[in-house]
Amino acid sequence: MRRFFLFLLLFVFIIMNTFGVEFDSANRIFFEARRDRNVEKIKSLINSLESDKDLPKNSQLLTVLADSYLEYGLWGVEGKEKEKMYEKARSYAEKAIQIDPNNGRAWYIAGASIGRLAQYKGIVQSLFMLKDFDKYIGKAIEILNDPLYKTFALLAMGMRYRDVPWPLYNYEKAESYMKEALKYTPIYPNVYLELGYLYLKMGKKDFAKEMFLKVINSEPHPWLVKTHEESVKLAEKELEKLGGK
Repeated sequence: MRRFFLFLLLFVFIIMNTFGVEFDSANRIFFEARRDRNVEKIKSLINSLESDKDLPKNSQLLTVLADSYLEYGLWGVEGKEKEKMYEKARSYAEKAIQIDPNNGRAWYIAGASIGRLAQYKGIVQSLFMLKDFDKYIGKAIEILNDPLYKTFALLAMGMRYRDVPWPLYNYEKAESYMKEALKYTPIYPNVYLELGYLYLKMGKKDFAKEMFLKVINSEPHPWLVKTHEESVKLAEKELEKLGGK
């Protein structure tokens, strides 16, 4: 079965390189790879996109490639390799923006990559990166029409106001952005997880418990199944610390 699956991936790779990569096809493969956290599928997609002759002038394909590197960095590699993947994600997202400044998804990916990269920098350098993060995520929120990516951008901004050090944090703004995110994608339980962490910081343990229970009792978003499974495990750990269900 594994041999057949690898053969299928190779066949897809050959076809995509022979006839060129179409956005809809590449985007579908990306969504499937992210849903399942399939390392081989996302690596094959990255190879296909980077080999495509039309890539440098196609904002949509550059965006899918940037998104693929962002996801690959999150769950496909370990250690210092993560930082390299986020650097590539930012680079390709910025190239996509240069071609199409109205590409809201690319603005989000650039900002999200910067947010991830900041984790590998010192406090001072990461604070300098905050300005770039705000620029990219703020623009994404402004122009995005896709409800899922609008949710991602709003949640990212909420986490930014929650997680920066004193005196830069603003828990009220964080809560506002996160609740706004739910309006665009109500079936994304990860927002409840992040709200739970926020309420813990605010000292609202009952509210936090309610959010963690919502994560566990909610159905996963159909395109974010593995993300949901991870969120459920994290929510269960927090509930255990709070004295169980």
